[in-house]
Amino acid sequence: MDERKMLAGKTALVTGGTKGIGLATALGLAEQGANVVVNYFRSRDAADEAVKKIKSYGVESYAHRANIGKHDQIPPIVEKIKERFGKLDILISNAALGMFSSALAIDDKSWHIAMNTNAQALLVLVQKAITIMSDNARVVSLSSLGSHRYIPGYAAIGVSKAAIENITKYLAYELAPRRITVNCVSGGFIDTNALSSFPNYEDMVKEVVRRTPFDRIGTPQEVADVVLFLASPKAGWITGQTIIVDGGYSLA
Repeated sequence: MDERKMLAGKTALVTGGTKGIGLATALGLAEQGANVVVNYFRSRDAADEAVKKIKSYGVESYAHRANIGKHDQIPPIVEKIKERFGKLDILISNAALGMFSSALAIDDKSWHIAMNTNAQALLVLVQKAITIMSDNARVVSLSSLGSHRYIPGYAAIGVSKAAIENITKYLAYELAPRRITVNCVSGGFIDTNALSSFPNYEDMVKEVVRRTPFDRIGTPQEVADVVLFLASPKAGWITGQTIIVDGGYSLA
């Protein structure tokens, strides 16, 4: 173990950590010396490849299959981390799921998928993991601009992201006595598989590029870099905040 690395000896969990922003974050944590557990749900091949990449940094890693929208699958994640590493220092709540719908068309299924997987999963993860979280630990969740701006067809997901940002504030206050920071990163339009699944993807990208001062959409690494900062010892005086990473899109 290289003690010169900022996160040497730390243990991290990244939900949805096998692709996109989650994978970029997991690799960044590993590069700084943290052992990284990645949660995934669908592709075992992607999980195995992610673990291989993480281990290339000389740290320990494994993948845990679980649908975190099914909250009874969360305690086994925590139990295995306790058994393997004894503690958790960094929790990145990144996994997300949702169905495209207007507000008037939201039904029970689309509401519960978004809320259970995006918002309540963050809450349950912290509630279950707090018993093994170290003092001065870091919790970082992922949100999006749909939490406070209208995006066509994004109603259920946007509401769940707004809930994430508010849960962040409550958790930050309640975990402050243990010096555990809780923050959120709100990514703008980022070049991921999730973005490409939008029904009007091509038209949306053109409009985003037109409105963004930097004339492009963002990359997963650019969001992951902010997540990594908030997960580091350097961010100990930041808590309860949502940091927007959108290249200036929301300024217009």
